[in-house]
Amino acid sequence: MADASSPPAPAPLGAEDLADARLAPWPASPWPAPRRDGGGGRMNPLFTILPVSALAIGLVLLVAVAVILVATRRARPRKVDAGGSCNGDGKPGAPTSSCSSHNTRCGYAAAAGVGCIYAGRLGFSAPPPPRSRGAQVFTYRELERATDGFSEGNVVGRGASGAVFRGRLADGTPAAIKRLRLDHRRQGEREFRIEVDLLSRMDSPYLVGLLGYCADQSHRLLVFEFMPNGSLRSHLHPSASGGGGGARQPLDWATRLGIALDCARALEFLHEHSSPAVIHRDFNCSNVLLDRNLRARVSDFGMAKLGSNKADGQVVTRVLGTTGYLAPEYASTGKLTTKSDVYSYGVVLLELLTGRVPVDTRRPPGQHVLVSWALPRLTNRQKLVQMVDPALQGQFALKDLVQVAAIAAMCVQTKAEYRPLMTDVVQSLIPIAKPTPAMSCSSTPIRAALEHVIFMGSSHCGSKTSS
Repeated sequence: MADASSPPAPAPLGAEDLADARLAPWPASPWPAPRRDGGGGRMNPLFTILPVSALAIGLVLLVAVAVILVATRRARPRKVDAGGSCNGDGKPGAPTSSCSSHNTRCGYAAAAGVGCIYAGRLGFSAPPPPRSRGAQVFTYRELERATDGFSEGNVVGRGASGAVFRGRLADGTPAAIKRLRLDHRRQGEREFRIEVDLLSRMDSPYLVGLLGYCADQSHRLLVFEFMPNGSLRSHLHPSASGGGGGARQPLDWATRLGIALDCARALEFLHEHSSPAVIHRDFNCSNVLLDRNLRARVSDFGMAKLGSNKADGQVVTRVLGTTGYLAPEYASTGKLTTKSDVYSYGVVLLELLTGRVPVDTRRPPGQHVLVSWALPRLTNRQKLVQMVDPALQGQFALKDLVQVAAIAAMCVQTKAEYRPLMTDVVQSLIPIAKPTPAMSCSSTPIRAALEHVIFMGSSHCGSKTSS
């Protein structure tokens, strides 16, 4: 007997009931139907929102992955070779910087983080690595306080573009502060922009470092590392130097050779380890500054130009520079190449040898122009010894003198194609200058460069050097 409390057992379905069950609709689903109902109602918005949301999330994820990949690629460190030299763009065969492994300043320094308002206008090929100490932006008041109101007692040099003052920054750092003179042609503004852009991107132990700048209203000032021993001109030609340099001790032979090597390394860096090459255009002894150890650094890049990537490497431009240092082809045609700087370097080398200025109208006829007077004497041993700076008092090695004279003779050749590359000059000076470990930091292997050009008693100036 069945329990009274249990539900009754279902009755068996008949054939008609089974047919009705097959035709009956399914039980109501928890998801609303996607189709419109017969009454003309609208589609459920859920079926529109879900696909759109999924598409948006997919796009966001795709963009995030792309951003991460780009950031990772940009953060990849530049390649450094075993000798500590930075490879300009990480590609095989790219030129390396002329610096030794003990010196981390290599190649171009980044304008990123420097605060340079003109960075990137000179057309450098690749963004450089971060710099340990970037150029600071100063106000005019800060630099006015640093120089005691730009007092005349702090003037250490004057030039066509303005005066240079000795100063001390707020943190106690000594500095050379150059106040540019802006003329109606805005030449001072142009020089200011070039120096800020160029020196913010380049870093070499043979170039004077840019500490900062000021572009406050109409004021344009540049703040450089302070070189306590002034310019090379103040040592070689103290009577012709202005700006309160004062009398200085004559430079001995070994110091002159070290200065010649430092200057050659500076131009080598500009010409052959910068991309594109940089032509100084106004290399002279006034723009060679000496630190406390009488090591030379090249300064004043206001007239610098970028070299051409064409086969001949020529840049046609206005003729600017200092009389007596201009290469003949540049002075006559305005065609500027790196060999124009090589000529100017040869003139400075002659100044180191002779102690004479490039142009001196007070001397007897035939001796007014240093190059034309010295060139025929550089190939004669007896005349060569007679033309050496009397301040040296005969304290020099004759063998070294002969070699330096040969280098100078090649650098001041009338035809640019006969002048050597600065790399060749560096390699030829290394064994003569007897460098200390700190000076031995050539980026190129030692190779026979100009050693075979030691010619005495010959009127021919060596074989043609590859351009």
